[in-house]
Amino acid sequence: MRLSKVANAAEPSATLSLNALAKQLKAQGENVVSFTVGEPDFDTPDNIKLAAKEAIEAGYTKYSPAVGFPELRELISESFSRLNGLNYPPKNILVSNGAKQALYMLMLCVLDPGDQALLPAPYWPSYADQVKACGAEPVVIDCTSTGFKLTPEALRGAVGPKTKLLILNSPCNPTGMSYSRDELRALAETAAENDLWIFSDEVYERLIYDGLSHVSMASVLDETYGRTVTFNAVSKTYAMTGWRIGYAAGPEEIITAAGRLQSNLTSGPNSIAQRAAMEAIGGSQDAVEKMRKTFRARRDLLIEGLKSIEGLQCATPEGAFYVFPDCKSLLNHKYNGIEVKDSISLSKALLETVRLAVVPGSPFGAEGYMRFSYAAGEETIQEGIKRFKEFLCMRGK
Repeated sequence: MRLSKVANAAEPSATLSLNALAKQLKAQGENVVSFTVGEPDFDTPDNIKLAAKEAIEAGYTKYSPAVGFPELRELISESFSRLNGLNYPPKNILVSNGAKQALYMLMLCVLDPGDQALLPAPYWPSYADQVKACGAEPVVIDCTSTGFKLTPEALRGAVGPKTKLLILNSPCNPTGMSYSRDELRALAETAAENDLWIFSDEVYERLIYDGLSHVSMASVLDETYGRTVTFNAVSKTYAMTGWRIGYAAGPEEIITAAGRLQSNLTSGPNSIAQRAAMEAIGGSQDAVEKMRKTFRARRDLLIEGLKSIEGLQCATPEGAFYVFPDCKSLLNHKYNGIEVKDSISLSKALLETVRLAVVPGSPFGAEGYMRFSYAAGEETIQEGIKRFKEFLCMRGK
């Protein structure tokens, strides 16, 4: 039996694979310290869980409209207006089974086989696989020498006759970097010059630090508003990763088309999770600020620890809950007899020797880097730094 090109081209998630291996070792009784998974370690706030229970009792256990409940789309519309200054009426909003599905539905609406999509690297690995699943080609733009940010010059240089789409993520997974209004405007002007679609992934918008404010790409330039799709979710903001509710907002024509696709591929999102998302977006936001402050304190602790490790260079992230240190000076050495040539072998060696789980940079399009998630407690962070230093003492042995 021969599988399709799409199935053969799909890569397993490096993040989930390493997290699964770490969990397997834990199940075997090993004491593993993990910085792999990209989800808050907080529980979903009680008011949201209560809303889900009430939804069950109220009978919200049937199919929902394929594009999501009208009441939820109305709340999302109000949220875009209040937080982002964006005018997206409910008809311009699609609710999906997580932002990942929303991204794929919209890619299917703009990408034909042979088209190209631009990915500023480091990038979230699923972007590339989703582009390939559309029969299109991901074109990687290396941004490691420009503070992990795409510049107009680099964007202009990457555009070709088949380029259709730019995918931007701010704050960024895996770097935590966030674009300013001026930086986004310069990119929007370049995208407008080249008639590109812009997909703006903003799922970490509420997790931003140091007095900075999140800016939505769709708000910076009138010329690109009608060619920009904004993506978000309740997953990271409200510790609801398993509830699988994400959404996209953009021009009515493309959102309607994505809704048609979704109706045939999955039908509507989980009805109970949608009612919980209504409480998340429309209810108390106290838990969001509490989590944000906790993440900022953890970020500072992890940055301090990583910068104390000889050979690591580490930029301070402005948002999300990831740190992406440069580890190239640690490569091409042996540690406890294990040869380390790249970020994947380094990550495997860390797990094998000191039971420290991190994610290699290569799946993010940035070889020579590693991703640490600080969605972990302070004791975990301190123990992780200790084990990293123990690992370095094994060099040459």
